[in-house]
Amino acid sequence: MDLKALHKKHVLTPWVAQKPLDPPLVVRGEGVWLWDQGGRRYLDLSSGLVAVNLGHAHPKVAQAIGEQAATLAYAAPSLFHDKRALLAQALSEIAPWPEGARVFFTPSGTEANEDAIKFVRHLTGRFKILAAYRSFHGATMGSAALTGENRRWPAEPAMPGVVHFFAPYPYRSPFYTEDPKEEVKRALDHLERVLLHEDPKRVAAIFLEPVVGSNGVIVYPEGYLEGVRAICDRYGILLVFDEVMTGFGRVGAAFAAERFGVVPDLITFAKGVTSAYVPLGGVLVREGLAQAFDETPLPTGHTYAGHPLAVAAGLAALRAYQEEGLFERARRMEPFFREALSALLAHPWVGEVRGLGAFYGVELVQDRETKEPLSPWHAPFSPPMQALLKALFAEGVYLLAKHNLLVVAPPLTITEEEFLEGVERLGRALRRVEAEVVR
Repeated sequence: MDLKALHKKHVLTPWVAQKPLDPPLVVRGEGVWLWDQGGRRYLDLSSGLVAVNLGHAHPKVAQAIGEQAATLAYAAPSLFHDKRALLAQALSEIAPWPEGARVFFTPSGTEANEDAIKFVRHLTGRFKILAAYRSFHGATMGSAALTGENRRWPAEPAMPGVVHFFAPYPYRSPFYTEDPKEEVKRALDHLERVLLHEDPKRVAAIFLEPVVGSNGVIVYPEGYLEGVRAICDRYGILLVFDEVMTGFGRVGAAFAAERFGVVPDLITFAKGVTSAYVPLGGVLVREGLAQAFDETPLPTGHTYAGHPLAVAAGLAALRAYQEEGLFERARRMEPFFREALSALLAHPWVGEVRGLGAFYGVELVQDRETKEPLSPWHAPFSPPMQALLKALFAEGVYLLAKHNLLVVAPPLTITEEEFLEGVERLGRALRRVEAEVVR
């Protein structure tokens, strides 16, 4: 049976035109490697969709899922459940609030952001929400409305009440400066101007990825997140960090809030909480806010909220992160990752390499002087970008790509040797495609 043909005939793949698709059909994973049906292996340099933080087939997580399936495979959210309690306690302990937190579990990250919208509107009595243009918060109607980039467009007309603003992007400054301090100053001034035009007393929350994810892997210049926190405090606005990608060790700490020392009011999470072995997301709500629901019904719910298999996987994953020191490992390896990736700057298509922890973006350009993207942000992949993705598979590498960006975010368990091998394979793919284009 031709399983690839069967897949192409019956499965719709997200975000892309279906006809040109020709990826490997993967059937097994272990550590940082994936194997296709023919036995060929691929280095997973993006942890799937920046999610498989523990690597593939971690035995403790797999065992926990199996044991839970054999014990209790489903429990209604209205019932209490042992693994839900233990995972919620563990998440509260690593949350950035001294007072602790409560957790509302969801099936995924997009639902986490949907529910956070309901929470902030309920808690403040306000309607409007601000989010950055260069952002992705999910694909369902509410989280798609939060999303600033072109994946929002298919959901339009979107949920009302969301207003977008520009945030810092030093490589392509929307504020016309090359000075990071000036970038922060102008960005915060812009945000406050938007707020004043929308009436701050009507704004419930600002949603922000503390490091921009698939839209650039942009680390905000020092002072920006602190400035947003100060603006929120000044106007009584809640700050929500979308840590679906940055959580669980990706940036060298349990959460980016800890890494940057900026404390939000709510945190949405998913992906790494189970190392993506079972779908699970959630909203961490600081205790002082969560108390509002002690006498008032919680305004949301899901059939699969805190699914037993998912929370069992999450509990096992969290224990593995902590026992193996993986929350801190990415920060220790950060100098090594940076140095290894800097070798790619020798290629004329590599405009910038940026990031922190185990989370990096390689931005590809046609010309370093003009910074013209190798593939435009508002259109399908350009022919050179399509050729590069094909060449990466030929080199035995899987990388998440978005427009002209390659997201290098390996499992936190990757060895130095494996990472260097991945960077070398990426470099070979770049050289091969560039030579074909020039020829």
